[in-house]
Amino acid sequence: MAIKHPATRPANPRFSSGPCAKIPHFTVDMLADAALGRSHRAKIGKDKLAAAIEGTREILGIPADYKIGIVPASDTGAVEMAMWSLLGARPATMVAWESFGAGWVTDVVKQLKIEAEVKTAEYGEIVDFTTIDFDTDVVFTWNGTTSGVRLPNGDAIPADRAGLTICDATSAAFAMNLPWDKLDVTTFSWQKVMGGEAAHGMLILSPRAVERLESYTPAWPMPKIFRLTKGGKLIEGIFKGETINTPSMLAVEDYLVALDWARKIGGLPALMKRADTNAKVLWDFCDRNDWIANLATDPATRSNTSVCLKFTDDRIKDGAAFAKAVAKKLDDQNAAHDIGAYRDAPAGLRIWCGATVESSDVEKLTTWLTWAFEEVLAEQTEAA
Repeated sequence: MAIKHPATRPANPRFSSGPCAKIPHFTVDMLADAALGRSHRAKIGKDKLAAAIEGTREILGIPADYKIGIVPASDTGAVEMAMWSLLGARPATMVAWESFGAGWVTDVVKQLKIEAEVKTAEYGEIVDFTTIDFDTDVVFTWNGTTSGVRLPNGDAIPADRAGLTICDATSAAFAMNLPWDKLDVTTFSWQKVMGGEAAHGMLILSPRAVERLESYTPAWPMPKIFRLTKGGKLIEGIFKGETINTPSMLAVEDYLVALDWARKIGGLPALMKRADTNAKVLWDFCDRNDWIANLATDPATRSNTSVCLKFTDDRIKDGAAFAKAVAKKLDDQNAAHDIGAYRDAPAGLRIWCGATVESSDVEKLTTWLTWAFEEVLAEQTEAA
């Protein structure tokens, strides 16, 4: 017998963890001022790219002496740029607790062949940062997009470190409080917390990172797309909007619109509050139901953006098949799109709760989660 549908659906069922939901009430008409058909090197293009850089500084509270650049290939491109350009001057420590962090380990150890200590944790857990030697260069993700686990703070990172910290913050920026004095290189992409479009990455450098770039030359050939210096000096234009390759001015406009929305709602504090409120809806839902739980084992490390959930009911025989069936039912019912766990992660669901999502939609989603769970469990019980 079919189980009765919940009374209402989320107004916006887009809970994908990237690209993420657009800002509330978004329409393409908001992009009418985009510099389409114009050169990104013309004044109009340069002005918009510069506005994107300075808007990022303003909303995130990035220090004035930090450099901010728009670079190719999304967050991946920004992280790769940093590793290829900066690593190798001293030993490295690679820290990973989910698939993207594990990817950076592979690049450094197998491709660049840099001497590195590798520290890992299982999905749902986090590496103990008090065990890390920060006199090495340390590469880590702030928030595990595929594991739903985040670094709670930067307290363990010493101010007098000799090495650089290289932080992939792509699903943390605009939703979590990043301690800039503890971060020498920070990267993110527009299509996460701000709901932007793909292909553009942000690379943020501290004065210590710039000093390394200007005093160290890696032993390996450097592809043009990764080059940040020329003649031993930082290419300043990259950090003023003179991008290495051609950016999408439509995507730039979309990011500018999102930054303007962030200003209007109250800036970073408001963005973080929205993400916290959204995530708490799911955390409370898990507390009320013994058949579902947060993948994060420690409440202090639970992500407020990419919330990862696992099914815990003993009656479930095949967790992967069950989770896939639940995600499909929600997708078919237009209640939630693209919420299956990441392909390398444990079976379950991954629900984006960043600032562009409305808490009322997350509340409605929880009723549909219950419906889908009961539906799939009944179907599998009947089939058995």
